[in-house]
Amino acid sequence: MNAPIVSEPRSFQQLCARVRDAARVAIDTEFHAERTYAPRLMVVQLAFDDGAAIVDALALSDLHPLAAALTHTTVIGHALSADLKIFADRFGIVPARVFDTQILAAFLGYGMQVSLADLVRSVCGVRLAKSQTVSDWSARPFSARQVEYLVDDVVHLLPLYDALQPRLVEKGRYEWAYEECEELGDIEHYRLDERRAYLRIPGATRMNRRELGILSELVRMRDRIARERDLPVRYVLPDDVVGGLAVIKPTRLEDLSQLRRLDGNTKRQLGQAILGAVARAQALAEDELPLRPARPPAPAREPLVNFLNAAIAEIAREAELPPSLLVPRAALERLSREIPVERAEFERVLALQPWRLGLVAQPLWSLCRGEASLRIEGYSDGDPKVRVAHDPVAQ
Repeated sequence: MNAPIVSEPRSFQQLCARVRDAARVAIDTEFHAERTYAPRLMVVQLAFDDGAAIVDALALSDLHPLAAALTHTTVIGHALSADLKIFADRFGIVPARVFDTQILAAFLGYGMQVSLADLVRSVCGVRLAKSQTVSDWSARPFSARQVEYLVDDVVHLLPLYDALQPRLVEKGRYEWAYEECEELGDIEHYRLDERRAYLRIPGATRMNRRELGILSELVRMRDRIARERDLPVRYVLPDDVVGGLAVIKPTRLEDLSQLRRLDGNTKRQLGQAILGAVARAQALAEDELPLRPARPPAPAREPLVNFLNAAIAEIAREAELPPSLLVPRAALERLSREIPVERAEFERVLALQPWRLGLVAQPLWSLCRGEASLRIEGYSDGDPKVRVAHDPVAQ
């Protein structure tokens, strides 16, 4: 399929109008993420029911009109979360109506991480040439092979959706997939939760609440500076330095010398900002400090988590779904810590979407109450399977 390369303002405006008026648009992006706060778009590929286009993101000064145009149509892509996060970070908007063919395929038994090439080959019978996966997309002009690769990554998405959608309807799973994809169209899905960002720093689980307060302020300060300078946060302050600062609680510039990984240039540029973040955290009242993160289950509860995980794996196998799509391990760990004794509280602690609860809540509740059991069947036949036996067992 011939796809024009859009690189000047007039044709870009015409393309944005075409996107706004289209019933649906397929999208893919190529980006570089090594040296900027948010990944920098190099190329945006678009496909319509009657053609395709390649947007040269480096030749255009502002891609916000394209991001805005996409909010007026239905967007279809594969593994879309990374692409849409760029739009959220760079432009502050994402399209509300989204379908991700990787998610759709997961509900049909293809696994959680099926590649576009494998899915297109299986569903559409087309082999994609993937020779340009390591291309430098900042280089211009594009070679003929690069253009072919860019077009191939987007033109099969609409036919792929059209093939997957009726299969989902037939299996009664289209609403499940729709519900799962709906989250991708929510801008909050991509925003950093500043209240919990500090938990990503190694060593946070070992800190007391005052240290966590300092850590939280330092992480906020680092993120603000990284965004202003359009740098990766690690270029501002590495994680281990942030963690070290939270522990030593510096009050003077001289105190920063205790960290050998904090070089002189960083001390000069960020010293006052660091001390300010520490001072703000030290001024917090006790009840304003972050709570310590939930610890992993005690060793005595770990077998319960593993037992429930085995049950989830069996439920997922019977439903032909990936186990990780059903229940995250963190939900099972919450159950093992809180041990809810009422069904409503049990479901609240699981904190799952309705379609997930419909599959797992009853069997997990029955297992936890001792009203069902896990059994191995078919072992003597050489085909062992774990089954959830729903008949009452002896107490």
